[in-house]
Amino acid sequence: MTKAELIASIGKEAKLSKASAEKALNAFTNTVTKALKKGDKLALTGFGTFSVARRRARTGRNPQTGKEIKIPSTRVAKFKAGNLLKIAVK
Repeated sequence: MTKAELIASIGKEAKLSKASAEKALNAFTNTVTKALKKGDKLALTGFGTFSVARRRARTGRNPQTGKEIKIPSTRVAKFKAGNLLKIAVK
């Protein structure tokens, strides 16, 4: 599903115009992004939890040359599906 298809689906479900649905989707993604950037966890009961995890620094290999490279530590966004979502997808 593309973003445009998601916007159309949200608009249809909530009986909103496409413009209003796009504003709502953009507000949601911006809010989630800001929360994760601060290091907060965002839980939507039944749907899932968005969180941030730290990935440690490690040594990797360049697949073309086989030479070792150092991969720095970084923060990554994670999503863990909730029970209702898991059941719905089964």
